[in-house]
Amino acid sequence: MEKVTRKLPLSIQDFEDLRNKDFLYVDKTSYVKRLATYGKQYFLGRPRRFGKSLFISTLKAYFLGKKHLFDGLYIGEIEKEWIEYPVFHLDFVGEQYTSEYYFNAKLDAILRVFESQWGKDEADTTFPARFSGLIRRAYEKTGKQVVVLVDEYDKPLLESMHNKDLHEIVISTLKSFYGVLKSMDICLRFVFITGITKFSKVSIFSDLNHLTDISLSDEYAGICGLTETELKDNFQPELKALAKNLDISEENAFAQLKKNYDGYHFSRRSDHIYNPYSVLNTFYSNYFEYYWFETGTPTFLVQMIRSFRLDPRKFSTNDVAVPIDFLSDYRVNGTDPVPVLYQSGYLTIKRFDSKYNSYFLGYPNEEVRYGFMKNMLGVYSPADVQIMNSFFAGDFVRKLEVGDIESFMSMVKSFYKSIQYDAIDNEKKDEKYYQLIFYLLFTLMGQFTQIEVKDANGRADAVVKTADSIFVFEFKMDNKATAEDALNQIDTKEYLIPYTTDGRKLFKIGAEFSVEKRGLTRWVINN
Repeated sequence: MEKVTRKLPLSIQDFEDLRNKDFLYVDKTSYVKRLATYGKQYFLGRPRRFGKSLFISTLKAYFLGKKHLFDGLYIGEIEKEWIEYPVFHLDFVGEQYTSEYYFNAKLDAILRVFESQWGKDEADTTFPARFSGLIRRAYEKTGKQVVVLVDEYDKPLLESMHNKDLHEIVISTLKSFYGVLKSMDICLRFVFITGITKFSKVSIFSDLNHLTDISLSDEYAGICGLTETELKDNFQPELKALAKNLDISEENAFAQLKKNYDGYHFSRRSDHIYNPYSVLNTFYSNYFEYYWFETGTPTFLVQMIRSFRLDPRKFSTNDVAVPIDFLSDYRVNGTDPVPVLYQSGYLTIKRFDSKYNSYFLGYPNEEVRYGFMKNMLGVYSPADVQIMNSFFAGDFVRKLEVGDIESFMSMVKSFYKSIQYDAIDNEKKDEKYYQLIFYLLFTLMGQFTQIEVKDANGRADAVVKTADSIFVFEFKMDNKATAEDALNQIDTKEYLIPYTTDGRKLFKIGAEFSVEKRGLTRWVINN
């Protein structure tokens, strides 16, 4: 295997460490200069593992006046005055906010660090009083305004979402805590807050209405992640090594990178943004995998999907329209999870309709689409734990590749049977439920062979293409039609016509599902 010896910044979130140890750095310092010059208090929302923490750390180094760290970078060439400001870096990552005790302990620990440097007034007993006292003392002692950088401000909010009492405590505490940033404005030089979601309707951001939200700004769309230009300009050696290791052309290697990890858009005129975590891991390992999704879906999102019984099919055609202000809005008890799916990186902007001031959303790329489908399969069909842990869509595809349709259908039947009876309320196990499981199964098989899953009328439910054969599937519910009726529909609606000149063997499969018997009951095969 050919490996590139350059040091890739895998999971490195500290800018100073990155620069001192000569790790590769994609220069984002033009954004630092622009933010520091043209504004004062900002909010940025981006998905997890998109470089928010590294950017916060870059801001920290800049405002601490560490000029040597920026040698050779954009800001190092143009900045004339390097001023050291007092910097308060509040990091809410790396803690489990499962109780009021742990939440309070984290806030206390953060403030104690700063109090060891700037002192403490014993009269300041509340979190807001301690915070404002720190800002005031730092300002008075140095004669310079204070910089406040908050990383993942929303982690306590997200982790407490499904504990109503704890969530209310967290909201109340953070509302007054962050309210200090407005009341102490004269003492502040710069404020930058990051997170995944913007809780705009739960009082926190209604009190921080002076923050400039750059999350959907054209100007800052590329502030985190990798643009296509950045990818091509900075990673040519890694791209060459990847192509050589996989024995494919550089053009094909780049096309696969684009298919798997590109597709994010964070404004109406955003460049194509690549997931930096997955790109770096691909170059490090020299293999394509679903790295971002393998880090796990946040618990709050899994719970939200389950409570809303979200149907993932609606996002496959990139035509889910939402109003322009919808993506920056989140209501804790809202009736639509789409804003959080966008903010978390599971959906992205596909296009903007200027006439109706609306965005159209869809899955960003193959990594997210297939990873999300597998996660959804676990949410909607929590089968026996051992079966779900060993589930692999490739096992299903192998049966079709050797033409063993009977074994394939038996595997589908067994999977349905493995679903725990009380996993979903029995009255909800209707036709739509079984169709959804079918859709998820076949979509996941698309990782290994060409799959067309029905998303519009006038097509077979699914078409699977292997090297030698094409399989056309039609499914029916037994209270409405039979497997034979399904085969007849394939013929009468001429679903095979597009494939008759292909040269591969054609197979028709009609099958019956039963709500009463909880799954696939019988099938008929014809060729």
